[in-house]
Amino acid sequence: MDILKALRQEEEKFLKQLSNARQQLETVRAAMKLLGDKATGKKKRFVSKASRAKMAKAQRERWRKIKAEKKRGA
Repeated sequence: MDILKALRQEEEKFLKQLSNARQQLETVRAAMKLLGDKATGKKKRFVSKASRAKMAKAQRERWRKIKAEKKRGA
């Protein structure tokens, strides 16, 4: 039964490591939540109304071309 005792000890050791890892994970998650976007250094991108309108127009043009090609092929 020495093998069983050794396995139980290993199980206890792994459970302790798991507990420590979970605690560290929670600490990291809390830090990330506190820092938010500041941690990555990314700034929120601002797109003006004029730029959005220009992008939308270009997208509509791309879709128009795709639909026209489908009509020709069908």
